[in-house]
Amino acid sequence: MHPLAPEDAGHVVDAVFAQLSPRSRYLRFHSPVHRLVGPVRAGLVDLDGRCRAAVVAVVGGPDRPRPVGIARFARSGPESVEIAVAVADAWQRRGIGSRLVTAIAELAESLGYTALSGAVLPENVAMLGLVRRIFPWVRAHYDGDVVQLGIRLGPAAWTITDEDLIASLTAR
Repeated sequence: MHPLAPEDAGHVVDAVFAQLSPRSRYLRFHSPVHRLVGPVRAGLVDLDGRCRAAVVAVVGGPDRPRPVGIARFARSGPESVEIAVAVADAWQRRGIGSRLVTAIAELAESLGYTALSGAVLPENVAMLGLVRRIFPWVRAHYDGDVVQLGIRLGPAAWTITDEDLIASLTAR
């Protein structure tokens, strides 16, 4: 895992997208996406390393590196970012997603962000399970057709609030 340089973003995004099945594309983008074009692709490759950043998983040797996964974040508030992850189908369930999520969370925390958020389709049980394994304190709730995830980082992750207590009581 390593941070994705802005000049490599287009190649990496295209390479990972090409390795996703229609089902994986649907789970990642929440709709059928056959090609990355226009503003969607532009948004994915627009990285500045501070408000929009990404990490990439690469396999193969230095002479033939091949991107197989990407996790990115986009600033969603003064101290929060929204994350998204995609792993090539052939590399799913091999720990790539866990390492990507951990790496993007560490990058966000190192840049001073204190919260992650994300929207996951309820049928994406693999991603929901992955997030719960990495962040057992995740707060999840249904919001229309998606599960909204909220994850605190750093010291905030270990502070119990009234909202945490209420969420814990109502989840039972």
